[in-house]
Amino acid sequence: MAVYDLEEQEQIENFKAWWNRYGTLVTWILCVLAIASVGWQGWQWRQNKLSAEAGTIFMSLQQAINSDNVPQVKLLAGELTEKFGSTSYAPLGVLLAAKHAILMDDPQTARLQLAWVVKHGGHEITDIARLRLAGLLLDAREYEGALRELEPKPAAAFAAAYAELRGDIHVAEGKLEEARAAYREAVSLQQQALNEKAGEEKKGTPAEDTVEEPQISPLLQQKLDALGGTA
Repeated sequence: MAVYDLEEQEQIENFKAWWNRYGTLVTWILCVLAIASVGWQGWQWRQNKLSAEAGTIFMSLQQAINSDNVPQVKLLAGELTEKFGSTSYAPLGVLLAAKHAILMDDPQTARLQLAWVVKHGGHEITDIARLRLAGLLLDAREYEGALRELEPKPAAAFAAAYAELRGDIHVAEGKLEEARAAYREAVSLQQQALNEKAGEEKKGTPAEDTVEEPQISPLLQQKLDALGGTA
């Protein structure tokens, strides 16, 4: 029993020595971890609160769009950008507002909104915003700016549309050779996407059934044919 007491006492003394040496550091680390945990929980709570509020604004925006309430659409889109820009609702809501502005023949508002989405949106939303913004710049005959919006490589789903719009811009510039090349690229990209889709469909199709061959957009083909190009 005496031996056990001595060993226990030695352990206690060792712990005291260790604590005297490292206790302050351990306490500091525990405090930092506790503060970080509280901060993380607070940040999550704030993000959830922001997301819920942004969702409410987004629903109101959709209602305003459906009723063609232009002042309300502008107000709610502005509120999303100013107060809820960090949420996923903001880029999507502003993209919808920009589409509505185009329909309401207000390209200036649409351009400002699309520019915001390009800067703050996610990848695919940004791709859509760039495509629409380039179209507005084309309508305004701002060809260099339109082409600049189409410079970043988009997701594969939008690659053909980007190439086709570049062709439209070159036609407007009178650069027919560049337009022809862009349309050919668009046809190739569209054909590739359609072939991949058809291949996926054939995998799940019974052997006796047939899958209709994918077709290039007739309008795109007409644009290329008009320039004397070939698919």
